[in-house]
Amino acid sequence: MQHYPGHLIVGAIAFAAALAVSSFTVNGHVKRKLRLSSGLFVAYLLLNALVAAAPRAVPLDEVSLRSLERLVLAAGIINLLVIGLINPLRDDRVPDRFPRILQDFIVIGLVLLVATFVSDTLVTTSAVSAVVLGFALQDTLGNAFAGLAIQSEKPFHVGHWIKVGEFEGRVAEVTWRATKLRTKTGNFVVVPNNIISKEAITNYSEPAAPTRIDVEVGASYLSAPNVVKAAIAEALANAPRVLAGPPPDVILLSFGDSAINYRARFWIDDYERDEAARDQVRTAIYYSFARHGIDIPWPIQVQYTKDWPEAEATARYREREMFLGSVDLFAALSPEQRREIAAATTSHMYGNGEAIVRQSEAGQSMYVVCSGAAVVLIEPEKREVATIQPGGYFGEMSLLTGEPRTATVVARGDTVVMEITAQEFRHLGSTHPQAVEQIGLAAVARRTELDAAKKAAHGAAVAEAPANFIARMRRFLRF
Repeated sequence: MQHYPGHLIVGAIAFAAALAVSSFTVNGHVKRKLRLSSGLFVAYLLLNALVAAAPRAVPLDEVSLRSLERLVLAAGIINLLVIGLINPLRDDRVPDRFPRILQDFIVIGLVLLVATFVSDTLVTTSAVSAVVLGFALQDTLGNAFAGLAIQSEKPFHVGHWIKVGEFEGRVAEVTWRATKLRTKTGNFVVVPNNIISKEAITNYSEPAAPTRIDVEVGASYLSAPNVVKAAIAEALANAPRVLAGPPPDVILLSFGDSAINYRARFWIDDYERDEAARDQVRTAIYYSFARHGIDIPWPIQVQYTKDWPEAEATARYREREMFLGSVDLFAALSPEQRREIAAATTSHMYGNGEAIVRQSEAGQSMYVVCSGAAVVLIEPEKREVATIQPGGYFGEMSLLTGEPRTATVVARGDTVVMEITAQEFRHLGSTHPQAVEQIGLAAVARRTELDAAKKAAHGAAVAEAPANFIARMRRFLRF
């Protein structure tokens, strides 16, 4: 068998090219892959040198040796060209359209194709071996090709929240054989790629991270749809996980056997927290319905009739009157005057974190805390400035002068408040103007204390003279 110097020259040039590209590139993936090409070129050169020095010592016939040499050289050149042409040499990254697994498949496929033409004596053996391996490894090959398609098409990325068939979770890893999902319970589910390739994939993280979910609730036929929708909208505004944009909405879904069914549709920024978001919305809807007197009907199966004793209205008013007597703002009023106010009040219950009033909103009522607690926040930084315990009150300036709310007040724990409206104070002012003035003087004294606290925190604040405040109060309440 003859060996020409040209063989060694070709091998040397290829080896030098691999070293040149490896020294030029900053891509770590390219450097690692070019080590294979360099090793193949060295093997090709050593094989040629060995055969030239001692041809009888090599136990291969001429045809087989020539085929092996060509295959080794071709494999090295194919790997060099594929890795060098596909990947950016001056940027340390792998192209999105050509992930590592796809590059490996291209190299292997081209090497097998070349082997079919250059290895004359191995064609039959390779074909038979391919058939046997194909049957033996059909599941593995199916997973591999499915993994190749996933890597190429990129229907999801690591970190995305997806649903495939009955499996749902955040993508933790994608390999050539399977995709690993982390579920809401914290467990890993390893789904073979050939199953993923056959199922519809729902990607909750694309095309944008916010995901819309919904909650359904039934309301009594006695409540007007617009009133119910407003109450649900109020509940959505009190759920921290609900995004303000895109804005949520409420639709009337259907007329059921015992209720009108509504669907609240809203957006969250992380689908993994969908259960927590639905819990917040359902909880807020319960409290909102309770405040607005909207019933959630019981499921109707068997109807029982029973006379339920109603609490005596006089006893309720008496209890409210005694509670108002413990509030310093109303302590100077007579029992009859407090009873008149108590008869006109309404009670509301708020869940933890719900906003009772919001800063800058219009208002013509005040609130007395009966149970729980209320936290006063200054927007927009949501700085907590006070906590109002049972017997405390807030909103008196809006009640007496119609001013917008000066702070946001939220419930801490389940909180029950009594609401007193300006309409009741107008009636009280027409019959007992001096009593209303006494309340106004107590309110302006408290306002002076708050202004002093604001001055210490934010700088100068001008306190309003009591006479000016009483005049504004008279104009608003018209007495």
